[in-house]
Amino acid sequence: MGLRTKFNLALISTFLLGFAIAWYFLQQQFVAHARDEVLQDARIMMSAASAVRGYTAREIAPLLVHANTGRFEPASVPSYAAQTNFRTVQAQFSDYTYREPALNPTNPTDRATDWEADFINAFRNRPGLAELVGERDTPTGRALSLARPINVGDMQCLTCHSTPDRAPASMISAYGPTNGFGWQLGETVAAQVVSVPMALALDRANSKFVAAMQILCGVFLAIMVVLNLMLHFLVIRPVLRLSRIASAVSLGEPGVEEFQAEGRDEIAGLSRSLNRMRRSLDSAMSMLDA
Repeated sequence: MGLRTKFNLALISTFLLGFAIAWYFLQQQFVAHARDEVLQDARIMMSAASAVRGYTAREIAPLLVHANTGRFEPASVPSYAAQTNFRTVQAQFSDYTYREPALNPTNPTDRATDWEADFINAFRNRPGLAELVGERDTPTGRALSLARPINVGDMQCLTCHSTPDRAPASMISAYGPTNGFGWQLGETVAAQVVSVPMALALDRANSKFVAAMQILCGVFLAIMVVLNLMLHFLVIRPVLRLSRIASAVSLGEPGVEEFQAEGRDEIAGLSRSLNRMRRSLDSAMSMLDA
């Protein structure tokens, strides 16, 4: 096995090890970055929904109370306003969802699914928990869900959600006397849940990852070519010439040329040593002939 082959085998083995390590860590980094991007989008959506809730509670609900129509107005409910507003967004981006599921909702369409109930129960079991993030598989691909608790914050909420006899008759007429009652002050009854698809972000991350690995391979190939050229011109070719000269000298061939190597590197030092040995051998042979 020649020097070039040994060198390239060592170089390729080192590259493959480095490539495997880079593959593992870079893939994790790109996926983590994609997840962070999706989570940031989810937080922006959550902030927008919370802004609608706040505006409804501060501006819309008092106006309807002052109007004193005696009817239950869904538009005065922050949850209804936020979810209705988001449906206009969902019309264009169907994979994005915003819900306010509850374990015991007034509107049956807001009843929590199993995975949404897990979020709510986690908030109920850990009162200080402000946010939860989870991932799940959907028919359209992987999705990230961001959840925040909804607590009964004031007595006004209990006007509609304590007992049926205190709730507006129009609300009972719309939703019945069995849904959304029995809430307690300070209780976590629901959650804001934003779900954002991860497919696009993961596809972008995968494309960047593949490009990074291709660049890494290209850099390795360039380095390998440069190192092989350096090995050939600086080591192998001079060593082969030195080997031929040494072989000719050992066979006693007359008029063997000297190897002239410029510089102060190891090959140049070896050539000077070989030339001195050759001259010494010539002198010794001349003395014997005399």
